[in-house]
Amino acid sequence: MPTTITINGSEVARDIAPATLLVELLRDDLGLTGTHIGCDTSQCGACNVLVDGVAAKACTLLAVALDGRAVTTIEGLADGETLHPMQAAFRQEHGLQCGFCTPGMVIAGIEIVRRHGSDVTREQIAHDLEGNLCRCTGYINIIKAIEAGARAMGGTSVFEAQGEAVDA
Repeated sequence: MPTTITINGSEVARDIAPATLLVELLRDDLGLTGTHIGCDTSQCGACNVLVDGVAAKACTLLAVALDGRAVTTIEGLADGETLHPMQAAFRQEHGLQCGFCTPGMVIAGIEIVRRHGSDVTREQIAHDLEGNLCRCTGYINIIKAIEAGARAMGGTSVFEAQGEAVDA
């Protein structure tokens, strides 16, 4: 089916098979491998992306259903060498270990700030992280990273926030 999706700010027009999942389009066709496949059932959150600014699980979304919509992956968050504030917070607060869940957790953190603003509580973060699995960290540093990211974002949307430069 002819489908046009804006992915990380660039329009992608393709003929996509009706059963193609968004995660397959991103990883296999576009080479955007930051969106991970963990469970294929929307249970783990490794495949989180933003669809029109709202977190969604790409492993169960049909790509053709996103015709005319905007998708942001982990690769689309940084502005050149400048990390998105949530990415910078995960780095600063050591909110990762093996890194497999990290892209999905960063997207989940942005969604949590979108929903609750910069004054989000630890309890809200812990509750909203249900459905995002990490087998390495024990979640403490992930929660700290989302708190720090929320403060840095100041309750702004994903693209209004200012981040920190990445060391080259």
